[in-house]
Amino acid sequence: MHHNDYISSGVIRQILFLMILGTLGWFIYQEMEFMLGAFLGSIALYSLMRKPMIKLSVVWKWPKWLAALTLILISFIIIVLPISWVIDFLIGEVAQHITDTSQIEASVRKIESFLIEKYNLNLLSEENLAKLPGILASLAGKMVSTTLNTVANVFIMYFILWFMLMKVGSMERWILRHIPLRPKNRDRLMRESNQVVISNAVGIPVLGAVQGVVATIGYFMFGVDKPVLWGVITGISSVIPFVGTMAAWVPLVILKFAGGETNSGIWLALWGLIAIGGSDNIFRFVLQKYMADIHPLITVFGVIVGLGLFGFLGLIFGPLLISLFLLLIRIYYDEYIDHADDSVPDEPNQEPHLDDPPPAESIVPTS
Repeated sequence: MHHNDYISSGVIRQILFLMILGTLGWFIYQEMEFMLGAFLGSIALYSLMRKPMIKLSVVWKWPKWLAALTLILISFIIIVLPISWVIDFLIGEVAQHITDTSQIEASVRKIESFLIEKYNLNLLSEENLAKLPGILASLAGKMVSTTLNTVANVFIMYFILWFMLMKVGSMERWILRHIPLRPKNRDRLMRESNQVVISNAVGIPVLGAVQGVVATIGYFMFGVDKPVLWGVITGISSVIPFVGTMAAWVPLVILKFAGGETNSGIWLALWGLIAIGGSDNIFRFVLQKYMADIHPLITVFGVIVGLGLFGFLGLIFGPLLISLFLLLIRIYYDEYIDHADDSVPDEPNQEPHLDDPPPAESIVPTS
């Protein structure tokens, strides 16, 4: 056997070291998995707050603690309080219907009778209808559990965000220095990951809120019972794979027809197709310059993955996780597989090395 056939001791030590490192990382992940949503949330907020933080602390010379606290309070008012209202509102409505399921059962039976009479479709059996109260009770329990988990994640998210903002310069410098990529791919990772974060963390909630508001206006106009509740449900359902907001307004249209309100049903159906559906396309076009080009399937699979991992927050962080995963795959391919441009030397890394405090002219946008 030739000497070259042996694995060098250095390679063996490296493999053993990586195995130990991977094992310890796995144990740490298992114990801190519940913080994954909070960590992604802090990254999303940091991406939005980075430039304002630099402007406040470097250009305006605010103390870092005051700049960070101000941005956190603003984000709490704009983001957390509305979400808290939505969750509290939904829990209150669900709890009300759990104590008295007769109204929901009556509406479901009305829809069933209409479908059988008009189209001979029997979608709901007596056995399934009998399970309805249990399903609602289970839903309420999950909502309460998700709410408590969300509160804990919000606290942890802001705890992490505080330290990220306080280290706005040195943290990025450390990341850039230790990422094992060529300078151009380091720049690409920072640039595209920021676009992906903004697209998911801002684009998805904004589009959902817009569709919810448009839906609520229509529900008021066409006499839907509890229009605000159904508007909130419509906004949330905008991220449901394949069906989107139709999951909310189509049953209401059927209920209108089943109750003999044919004109209201027709107008509500047109409002759903044109106004609610069209608002997504219009505002998506308006936000296009701020959003990365994210394929709809990423949102679909992201929601499926995210709901299992993060619960309600998975509507946002699921697509974010999928997008970042695909971005890392593209960068890995360019870094280690595609060697077509190996003969071309990399340009120097243009990402600013943010000192603490960094030079203002090197980091403040010149827009």
